[in-house]
Amino acid sequence: MIRFRLKERVADWEFREGRRLTLAELSEIIGVNRSTLSKIANVKGYNTTTDNIDKLCQFFKCDVKDLMEVAIEQDSVS
Repeated sequence: MIRFRLKERVADWEFREGRRLTLAELSEIIGVNRSTLSKIANVKGYNTTTDNIDKLCQFFKCDVKDLMEVAIEQDSVS
């Protein structure tokens, strides 16, 4: 399963910039619906488009690997 690290990227941005970044503000800046960003941040197993991932990576100036990772579930480990 893919795990999104959006909350971590937002926290890093907030620390660097010294101010809060809401999903609503991020939505307006990058042109991705706020509810989509909320699902990326909070819904386990959410499926989104590569266009959305690209917009997030461009905003945070990060690689895909900094935004997403493969999470190995305990049930699937033998």
